[in-house]
Amino acid sequence: MQFATVRESSSRHSMPLAALLLLLITMAVRPGVANKLLYDQVDITWGGDHSFFYMEREGEDVLALCLEETNGGSGFASKDAYLFGRFDIDIMLVANNSAGTVATFYLMPDDVPWPYHDEIDLEFLGNATGEPYTLHTNVFANGVGGREQQFRLWFDPTTDFHTYSIEWNPKHIIILVDGTPVRAFKNHASRGVPFPTWQQMRLQGTLWNADQWATQGGRVKTDWTQAPFYAYYRNLRVTPCVPSPGVAWCGDEPAGSGWFERRLDIAALKEAQEKHMIYDYCVDEKRFKDKGFPAECTME
Repeated sequence: MQFATVRESSSRHSMPLAALLLLLITMAVRPGVANKLLYDQVDITWGGDHSFFYMEREGEDVLALCLEETNGGSGFASKDAYLFGRFDIDIMLVANNSAGTVATFYLMPDDVPWPYHDEIDLEFLGNATGEPYTLHTNVFANGVGGREQQFRLWFDPTTDFHTYSIEWNPKHIIILVDGTPVRAFKNHASRGVPFPTWQQMRLQGTLWNADQWATQGGRVKTDWTQAPFYAYYRNLRVTPCVPSPGVAWCGDEPAGSGWFERRLDIAALKEAQEKHMIYDYCVDEKRFKDKGFPAECTME
């Protein structure tokens, strides 16, 4: 079991030994209770010699992902894969001078050839001290990405946990921040626009060095004297799509049924984009001046 004392970090969080003992006692005396600890839901896939779990309070653990110059970063993946679902997780990002670092939360299938690659990305681009964090989002389908939208977070994401969500269903992909929708990508597959609809994806998170592009286009590099860098993840909630009785899979749900029929708050989405969006590929005339905008940019 990989639980440890939290070292002095860039966000200056420390972990008392009593909390670790509380975790062990909780797991020992309550074997029949499903606490949904993050430890039980994910596997550390790389950087495990630097990253660790710790107990924040009874029934709630935290995974601290670590980035140092010598390890290149760390990451985790959910034990289960899903075809459609709602994915919520609380994250506290790298504090102080995080320039060059990128923390992520995304969905991706297990290893498949690139022409079949699907991915739904949230990437948090580090900054120089005092600058706002940038949330970089992208959607890949059938190996095609290039659908970037970026947002300035309207709060300091390094002083407390905030909830980031992906809702992926046969109709659309919605990205939310603290419950506010900031992006929606509709399923226009019937009109020739690829959409992730057929392969299961696994939830993943990473912290890594991307100073070749992440901060001011790569002009600001990672200051390794500030290392180790930590990003903290907790409270993963997954609501998988379960088809109705008699329906083979969620994609076959008739109109008006199924959990994915929730209404998108268009007004909240529009307001968030007007206030916080700083880049939208669908209005980047310089980028697409020769070949025209992607088809979905003109579809309702």
